[in-house]
Amino acid sequence: MKQKTLIVKSGIPVLQGGEEVKIPRLPWPNIRTVLLDMDGTLLDLRFDNHFWRELVPERYAERHGLALDQARIEVRTRTHAIEGTLNWYCLDYWAQDLDLDIMALKREIDHLIAVHPHVLEFLDALRRASKRVVLVTNAHQDSLALKMEKTRLAEHFDAMICAHDLGLVKEQPEFWPRLQDVEPFDPATTLLVDDNLDILRTAQNYGIAWLVSALHPDSADPPRLPAGFPAIHNFSELLPVV
Repeated sequence: MKQKTLIVKSGIPVLQGGEEVKIPRLPWPNIRTVLLDMDGTLLDLRFDNHFWRELVPERYAERHGLALDQARIEVRTRTHAIEGTLNWYCLDYWAQDLDLDIMALKREIDHLIAVHPHVLEFLDALRRASKRVVLVTNAHQDSLALKMEKTRLAEHFDAMICAHDLGLVKEQPEFWPRLQDVEPFDPATTLLVDDNLDILRTAQNYGIAWLVSALHPDSADPPRLPAGFPAIHNFSELLPVV
């Protein structure tokens, strides 16, 4: 199937094939809580994709005496088999499964960790608008710590919630009431921004009122399809107006 791409027609972004990108028009005075994903939303997914597509297969091949092509296939097969589960995001699981020092490898390329355009401007605007800002990530605690160390974003959040601390991932319907237990929020006055469409659908089913998709998780890849959700190319399109 030919991949759909974004084009601009008469100033309106649309997908090749006719699907229009809905630019969010949010009622900011009615929004009290902003839930933000980390990887692919606030941070460029290029780091993670390079890690799993390039570095891990290379080191797995070296470790186990495999040809690089065979190592790529094995790593891809192993990751796809548990995609969307807590183990898929768990560095301890992968360190054991692949017999690699995953955190040491991440630090080798931590220069690739980067904040997406206009994120700081957006976070500062949320603070001025007195919104409660919560980072909600499926990332493992060690990955979260590394990325906060490199980006210095932690001070911009009122709270940071790691799925591993809750024992569930955001793709699971049970995650959202468990999140509400530790971070009380009213779904009717909450905005979620995430690049994962499965997560957005699950949050939608839970009743979160405003949902926004990030079109460019990886700056080196083509834009993703928004699948009907309001979507942004970058956070300058989401600055609060109150």
